[in-house]
Amino acid sequence: MLATLTLMTPGSVAQGRAAQPDSGPWWRHAVIYEIYPRSFQDSNGDGIGDLNGITSRLDYLESLGVNAIWLSPVYPSPQVDFGYDISDYENIDPQYGTLADFDHLVQEAKKHNIRILMDMVMNHTSDKHKWFIESASSKTNPKRDWYVWRDGKGVDAKGKPIPPNNWVSLFGGSAWQYDPKTKQFYYHKFYRQQPDLNWRNPEVEKAMFGAVRFWLDRGVAGFRLDAVPTLFEDPKLRDEPVLGGTNAQGDPNLDDIYTNNLPEVHDVMRRLREVVNEYPGDRVLIGETYLPNVQELDKWYGGAKHDELQLPMDMQVGFINKLNASLFRKRIQDAETRIDGNQPLFVFDNHDNRRSWDRYGDGIHNEAIAKVVAVTLLTSHATALMYYGEEIGMVTSTPKRKQDVKDPIGITGWPKEKGRDGERTPMQWDSSKNAGFSTADKTWLPVASNYRTVNVKVEDSEPNSLLNWHKKLIAMRRSDPALRSGKQIMLDDINPSVLSYVRKGVNGGPSVVVALNFTNQTQTVSLDLTRAGVTGSTVKTLMTDAPALEGTSSLRHLTLPPFASWIGSVQ
Repeated sequence: MLATLTLMTPGSVAQGRAAQPDSGPWWRHAVIYEIYPRSFQDSNGDGIGDLNGITSRLDYLESLGVNAIWLSPVYPSPQVDFGYDISDYENIDPQYGTLADFDHLVQEAKKHNIRILMDMVMNHTSDKHKWFIESASSKTNPKRDWYVWRDGKGVDAKGKPIPPNNWVSLFGGSAWQYDPKTKQFYYHKFYRQQPDLNWRNPEVEKAMFGAVRFWLDRGVAGFRLDAVPTLFEDPKLRDEPVLGGTNAQGDPNLDDIYTNNLPEVHDVMRRLREVVNEYPGDRVLIGETYLPNVQELDKWYGGAKHDELQLPMDMQVGFINKLNASLFRKRIQDAETRIDGNQPLFVFDNHDNRRSWDRYGDGIHNEAIAKVVAVTLLTSHATALMYYGEEIGMVTSTPKRKQDVKDPIGITGWPKEKGRDGERTPMQWDSSKNAGFSTADKTWLPVASNYRTVNVKVEDSEPNSLLNWHKKLIAMRRSDPALRSGKQIMLDDINPSVLSYVRKGVNGGPSVVVALNFTNQTQTVSLDLTRAGVTGSTVKTLMTDAPALEGTSSLRHLTLPPFASWIGSVQ
């Protein structure tokens, strides 16, 4: 983590330019930072992170340069899926604090110019939510139709009820849970303790939109919408096509065409956007949108009408999971040219996937590769979404024994599926007990073993650390008009080894060129800006981790060491 790498000074990064006022809504140029509240900072010594802990770290978040923090769910919950099983949408789980603590966080964050985004889970509730308890009480209960209840197909030879169809849960087994009391099945895309809401019932939409208003009224800047493409299911309950083979849970692989991304969901998104638009301050809707291609992504914006989500997540770039310059180029270019002028949102890390350090690293050049990833994220035209610890190079710390697993998907899927605990370990602040996360004897998940050398305090004092690389990139992104809002055009667009592009200057200002070596071999490129409509024959280095490139003045024969990053201003 502390390899000697050369970085330009903060003054040279901004080239003496004063920060420019942002144009357009705040989220268009934002760096959004996901916090997994259980793992960020524990303020009361119980081994679990909480809201007051987050409030205590706002100085750090402001120094990093983030514009908003997205909180993974902090609502009351049985914690079967660590908050994604919500039992009350209009309160705070006591593990994390109180509504007063939440209001205090919003107020204090505002003083640090940081907005708060909530995680809104609209697909399902906890089976302990009062709505489901009522729904399950009898077939005639007024809330029966708030969930997806269906008769089975009869019974098998042993007298066991047969589910309505072949749909499987993402977390193992049939997606249908039998209720002996009412002799029907309820549908659950996720755990059986997470029954799916019936979005074909207008009362469900009314109630959920009421929860949205509750938090907008408390001052949140918007929402990240969990698993939002799965709101609707095929009303005919047709079997999903069988693809062959089995998944890590031992279930047949199915094509989820009848349970995912159905067209009806877009009507709900348009109505939700209308609710959010009633509020001042450019409130934003972010979607957890794992989609097959850019055409489907465009639909989530509302296409040319721009009337659905402002920022559906583009998973096409950050989860390629291999450094392939040609594929990165195509996917980034798709986001620039094929979503009807909407704003892309790129993400490389989140609470459900192995950390990018491990997915992209080669075990030798991981820090340099992490810097390549950071440059791609923070100098592209997209809004940037980060995940806590990404900026210091936290690693995935997967449990080595089944008995240590906390994530239910790891418990049911072991050993093929080891769960998501590894990317959710406590934030590494310093080299003290529990990495400065908690004073408890035992934390809810163990701190990663490398915390004594990989932590905020160590990296903050090392000028060339990954943390300071992120800080300077974010500062440059904020201060440079070209990086904030300049058009992004690919250069050298058939090069299989080097990703290079220009962010065109704004209002006559200088353009910015980025060149990234995606390989472990030295690469030499000559970049021609004329096709991109950029004039200027000389460049000045803004940032690089390659000392030999500090004095670069020409884009002819630019020699990039293995996994090197170079950013320059066109003179």
